[in-house]
Amino acid sequence: MFVARRIPAAGLDRVIAECDADVWQDPMPPSREVILDKVRGCDGILSLLTDTMDAAVFDAAGPGLKVVSNMAVGYNNINTSDAFDRGIRIGNTPGVLTEATADMAVTLLLAAARCLREGIENVSARQWKNWEPLGFIGQDLGGKTIGIVGMGRIGLATAERLHRGWGMKVVYASRTAKPDAEHRVSAVRLSLDALLEQSDFVSVHTDLNESTLEMFDASAFKAMKSTAVFVNTSRGGIHVSEDLHDALVSGEIFAAGLDVTNPEPPSSDDPLLDLPNCVVAPHIGSATVSARNGMASIAAANLIAGVRGENLPHEVIPEN
Repeated sequence: MFVARRIPAAGLDRVIAECDADVWQDPMPPSREVILDKVRGCDGILSLLTDTMDAAVFDAAGPGLKVVSNMAVGYNNINTSDAFDRGIRIGNTPGVLTEATADMAVTLLLAAARCLREGIENVSARQWKNWEPLGFIGQDLGGKTIGIVGMGRIGLATAERLHRGWGMKVVYASRTAKPDAEHRVSAVRLSLDALLEQSDFVSVHTDLNESTLEMFDASAFKAMKSTAVFVNTSRGGIHVSEDLHDALVSGEIFAAGLDVTNPEPPSSDDPLLDLPNCVVAPHIGSATVSARNGMASIAAANLIAGVRGENLPHEVIPEN
């Protein structure tokens, strides 16, 4: 089997102990050509979000390929239709990164709302001369409204932190009603348009699909408050980078915090990286010891179970 990157020992040690595994050692992802070569004859692949898994890869592996275990909650990098058509099973790693990612969403929200990047850069440039009564004035959090787009596990965990910690009112937009969220944080379900209009902070936790692709575009940012903070810890393709840049520069919204970009990583000349009111992190929402160890363990378990023909601990089920 092929393991597309070194992963935490909590998972990798088991894979190596129980399987004949070829582990990609370079810190950079394997190229398309390398993947097509490495998967030949494999009965299992452990992939990351950076690795495109599609018909070409499955056909290169051959008819013996039984499972693709993705070390991520999402699986937008996998063409599931191509996989299911060939009888290939798909595993993912939900649940274990909920708390870590929710913490990251709140971290970015705080950093963007309180002008943290601008302040830190001022100090790092040795420009801090005195306490400035008119400098680095950010947005208050207490009693404000947080709009959650996608009220799944991570969205709810983020809402709970902000509702219980800062007394925020919670509104959410979701394809279906979420009674648990309505009970636990008194969340109110709104249309996306109403959420954008009412929210002081907007945090995105939906998956990336045809309906959410580029849903945060110029019109969405224009609908938000000029004091609003936009946070995306989900997928970069959900927002339009150029439109977000224009909204931040023009003052249509106050600030943004991103753990995901489009493309990822961003190009070195991406203008978002130059904005003092845009905090960009390198997709580290799940980067805690427990979260990454949990993801690696589940990915290994999915891989080994799939190769053995056993039930995957976490399997992506084809939609009817």
